[in-house]
Formats: sequence, C-alpha cells, structure tokens
Amino acid sequence: MFNSDFERLQYYYEKKWAKEPQLRQYVSFGVITPEEFEQITEQKYEA
Repeated sequence: MFNSDFERLQYYYEKKWAKEPQLRQYVSFGVITPEEFEQITEQKYEA
C-alpha cells in the first residue's frame, strides 16, 4: 500500500493515527527527513 515510510507516516498523520511529537521522533531516528516532517505537518522542524 505504501512505497515509503514517508507515505505511510503522511497517511497516519492525515488519519490522526500519528501526532506531531511522534513524527519528530521519526526524524531523530532517521526514518524521515526534517524536510519530509515539514511537508507532512506544515510546521517548521527545529531540533
């Protein structure tokens, strides 16, 4: 169904299954990039 972690997390965020703090953790783990975080949440990523 998903071609990447980015697509999966974007879908989860849209469905409200994942929240912004969880996505910040995925950035710190290297699963998504800060740019992808910003694309998903429309918020600036600050480490």
